[in-house]
Amino acid sequence: MKPMSLLSIGIASDHAGYELKQLIIKEMEQRTGCIYDYGTYSTDSCDYPDFAHPLAKAVEGGACDFGIAICGSGNGITMTMNKHQGIRAALCWDVELAKMARCHNNANVLGLPARFISSELALQMVEKFLTTDFEGGRHQKRIDKIPIQEENSEK
Repeated sequence: MKPMSLLSIGIASDHAGYELKQLIIKEMEQRTGCIYDYGTYSTDSCDYPDFAHPLAKAVEGGACDFGIAICGSGNGITMTMNKHQGIRAALCWDVELAKMARCHNNANVLGLPARFISSELALQMVEKFLTTDFEGGRHQKRIDKIPIQEENSEK
């Protein structure tokens, strides 16, 4: 894994996650290679898919090494991210889940529930997520089975 100082991180939120997103950006600007903000840009009510899809495309396409997706419960934005075949977004609410999402599931997006976690906990989870390596091995065969494989219609 790249050192955190060389990582490219994408981040997106809806209005409920805006303040947490801003805090994470401020913290991560000092520690990562670069951070890309895919919105939202205020606390005005908005729809999380409008920001989740561009972030997912950036992670899928390699413009970002990892993504951080935030909404009120974390559910909606994480579900939206996971509609993309190349995304493995994990909704986490403690540090151990963030670690396991990386080491066992090779998650490439951390989903955060802004209304249910403290800022301090969110920063701890981001740190753990971005510094934990995927273990590979027996976990890789499971990861390989995640994308939907189109069935051959000819039998």
